[in-house]
Amino acid sequence: MSILVDKNTKVLVQGLTGKTGTFHTEQALAYHGTKMVGGIHPKKGGEIWTGAKGEALPIFATVAEGKAKTGANASVVYVPPAGAAEAILEAIQAEIPLIVCITEGIPVMDMIKVKARLDRSKSRLIGPNCPGVLTPDQCKIGIMPGNIFRKGSVGVVSRSGTLTYEAVFQTTNVGLGQTTAVGIGGDPVKGTEFIDVLEMFLADDETKSIIMIGEIGGSAEEDAAQFLKDEAKRGRSKPMAGFIAGRTAPAGRTMGHAGAVISGGKGGAEDKIAAMESAGIKVSPSPARLGTTLVEAIKG
Repeated sequence: MSILVDKNTKVLVQGLTGKTGTFHTEQALAYHGTKMVGGIHPKKGGEIWTGAKGEALPIFATVAEGKAKTGANASVVYVPPAGAAEAILEAIQAEIPLIVCITEGIPVMDMIKVKARLDRSKSRLIGPNCPGVLTPDQCKIGIMPGNIFRKGSVGVVSRSGTLTYEAVFQTTNVGLGQTTAVGIGGDPVKGTEFIDVLEMFLADDETKSIIMIGEIGGSAEEDAAQFLKDEAKRGRSKPMAGFIAGRTAPAGRTMGHAGAVISGGKGGAEDKIAAMESAGIKVSPSPARLGTTLVEAIKG
């Protein structure tokens, strides 16, 4: 099994005709036949998009039209920041089950409006400001490098884009492979949190262990740790390794896209590490040791 995406996922591309959308759509089509079924552009409906290797996809004027004509059950958003929130809202209106937004720099107020609409919808949003979702040998949505993935037993969830790839690379190197990797994004307002993905991994029979990568700022990691403690009391737990990015960040500063300033003794790396360890997560001292740290966690 896997979570969120598999070989049956059909993907619409919002922003396909731009440089970024074109490049990553070509990469997705080249990855084990990911089903990219069309693009969306309000002024180019009826046209055909052609990739560098002759790939061809229809362009639809609206997400609703694209869904009706292709049976799409997912969309990926490569729209620039100023229009990305509207693109997400259009996909929500069309009741697309899974929306993945790669766009970085969406205004927070725009995302607050999206979040309010999302909470009353039939859609799930991954992102924004994320690398996407990938299930090895089945489906690649977003910008993750497919060549480092191997089908296996580890679920990966991360706030950091590049460290998602590192966790995948390390678990491939130690022979474990992955079920699905999910980059939830580092923005303060996003569609899916750690708890949502951890719930899916705990319920997935083929996911035997989990890597969770957090960042300084906010309380998502502490919330996830409490969730894991509560689930363990109910008899649901799996071996886990973790890492916190931004460990050397001084208080009062935002590092990278952590999404929050460390202040008032909250959001710091040490607090997060302590919370994760209290939930039974074996925290790696370095991203380069995530694979071996998980092996140690599995061995107990």
